[in-house]
Amino acid sequence: MGWPGIVLLGVVIGLAGWWLHPLRRTSRARVWVALLAGVLGAALARLAGNVVGLFHDGDTLEWPVCTAVALIAVAVTVGLFSRR
Repeated sequence: MGWPGIVLLGVVIGLAGWWLHPLRRTSRARVWVALLAGVLGAALARLAGNVVGLFHDGDTLEWPVCTAVALIAVAVTVGLFSRR
């Protein structure tokens, strides 16, 4: 998976995470904030995995780790922007 795949994965996870988040309606976070959080989460996971050496064998762990980190980033971002 190259960088275009990381960006596409981040956009899809950002959009799905924003749409499915239970605090979305009370949140001040717009969809572009969730998309940005998804892309940044996936990109940072890929960079960290390459630095640590977690992804040395190819794409075996890259997809699930990048997906999980992007989803966590979107959930935390939308949750932090929610009104209480």
